[in-house]
Order: sequence, then C-alpha cells, then structure tokens
Amino acid sequence: MADASEAIVEVRDYTIDPEWFEAYKEWAAEHAAPWLRENLDVIDFWVDDGHEPEVAGSDPQVSPHGQPNVCWIIRWASRAAREEGFRSTLGSQEWQDVWAKHPNPNAYLHLNVRFMKAA
Repeated sequence: MADASEAIVEVRDYTIDPEWFEAYKEWAAEHAAPWLRENLDVIDFWVDDGHEPEVAGSDPQVSPHGQPNVCWIIRWASRAAREEGFRSTLGSQEWQDVWAKHPNPNAYLHLNVRFMKAA
C-alpha cells in the first residue's frame, strides 16, 4: 500500500465539440459517469452549465477551442497506482461496452490531464 504522502488526484478537463456536447452530456450522465464512479475513486464528474467562464491573470491564454466543458477528478493512492489502475479499468471489456455507446469519440477537441497533491 502506498504511503499517504504519495496520494494524488487526477484532474481531467475536456473540451467537447459544441456540436456534440448535448449528446456527450447524455452519454456521460447515463453511461460513463455512473460506471466510472462505480469502478474508480471518482470524486465527481462535472459538465458546463452555460455560465460564462472567468479568465484572468497577467497573461490569460484560452485555447482556440475555448474553455473545457467537462471535468472529472479521480483520487489515487500514488502515481504508480494510477498507471496500473487506469490502464486496467479503462482497458476492461465493461468500459469498452460503455465506450461503444459514445455518440462521437472524435468530439474531444482538447484533453488536459493534471496530477496534484494536497497542499
């Protein structure tokens, strides 16, 4: 078992093509998010609610694809646990069955994955 100091969260941000966003949200709510919550230590799974984002800072840069419109966070005991757990879980036949229902696997305009520790 990994030491608690090795614990991380994986923050996954997606920018889904606006043309496919409503279909994606339906797939996520009905299929992906429930399955992921059941099989991974998902903190939660969020989708954009239509409010304008706030962008600030000394050099704000927004992707040409816009702001992410999907975010979900997974808790892991360590980065090594993530590498093994993510690969085996998303490589499973059960996930492949969920993925097969995806309205358009090519609708992901941008994906950003970050790994963070508690401050």
